[in-house]
Amino acid sequence: MGALSGLRILDLTRILAGPTCTQLLGDLGAEVIKIENPKTGDDTRTWGPPFINDKDGQHTDLSAYFMCTNRNKLSVTVDISTSEGQDTIRALAAQSDVLIENFKPGSLMKYGLDAGALCAADPALIYCSISGYGQTGPNATKPGYDLMAQGYGGIMSLTGETDGEPMKVGVGIADVMCGMYATVGILAALRHRDQTGEGQQIDVALVDSQVAWLINEGVNYLTTGQNPIRRGNGHPNIVPYQVFATRDGHVIIAVGNDAQFQRYCEFLNIDLANDPRFATNPGRLENRDALLDQLVVEMAKHTTADVIAGLEARKVPVGPVQTLDQVFGSDQVKARDMIATVPADGTAEGAVKLIGNPLKLSKTPVTYRKAPPRLGQDNAEIDRLTRSSS
Repeated sequence: MGALSGLRILDLTRILAGPTCTQLLGDLGAEVIKIENPKTGDDTRTWGPPFINDKDGQHTDLSAYFMCTNRNKLSVTVDISTSEGQDTIRALAAQSDVLIENFKPGSLMKYGLDAGALCAADPALIYCSISGYGQTGPNATKPGYDLMAQGYGGIMSLTGETDGEPMKVGVGIADVMCGMYATVGILAALRHRDQTGEGQQIDVALVDSQVAWLINEGVNYLTTGQNPIRRGNGHPNIVPYQVFATRDGHVIIAVGNDAQFQRYCEFLNIDLANDPRFATNPGRLENRDALLDQLVVEMAKHTTADVIAGLEARKVPVGPVQTLDQVFGSDQVKARDMIATVPADGTAEGAVKLIGNPLKLSKTPVTYRKAPPRLGQDNAEIDRLTRSSS
């Protein structure tokens, strides 16, 4: 039994932030009913290639993008623009613990499916709204996408080479983190409901989430009033803490204290740790360029394997920059079960490979009960789903 077994989640979200949240709840045991537009389904069903093929070698509506956040869900198609569809959502909401939606703020009101209407009908319902800028504020009605959130929320101004253009993170991290915050909010609301019987609305925004995880750089600005600059792979508060080119590739060095810096210099056989400019981290920060000019030259004399072996032996944090074939082929990833192979009827291989859930719970482990669904494959379940539990 999963930790959230017995809970029903009504999922009116699409693309990435909402589905990230609902997949996590599903992995933890909740029943998740994914509501999709009958004509198009979740937008990401067409975001390919790559796609999974059926047994005849034809593309299915299971794109890799869709599959990354939609396991452990039922797919039910409902046209919420019709009165029949609206009645179906109301019936499902009445039998659900949590409703999650990511429509533009206010747009569900015309269908009578907004938080005010559904929470009035069921005061115990937890209604989670995910949007680009939140339900309030001057930008509330603007559409929200991960790239916009990364730009508006500041992370792009910090990412990229110093003299290069602002750069987004390689995956939709603003969406993913928003989904994580939504999950935390839902779990907190469920705890409150367990204690009081009261549901509530949760308002989560991509931009708010993005601003929240500016973390040290955000507080650096609030402390000094000065905009941080892009440093490529460098760190704003620690030196050396970045990627270096070696004789045959690249390696990550993460020197966290002065003792580690001394041992790092011993490996390189250079006497920089006793130089007053570099002996302490504040000094290394102040003289960053002068230090890096020397380290870049010295690092290029060594192979990646030699650097990793030498620094690991000296207990200096060091690591490789791996490509995805190296990541998923590594013994560590295999040992941690970070590849999930889930049976999938009707596919060419009879199963799909997904990224595993990182949560390791000793009493209520995550489970992979359902492969990402085909569009509307669970429509026949409507009667069961809407049947009163009383």
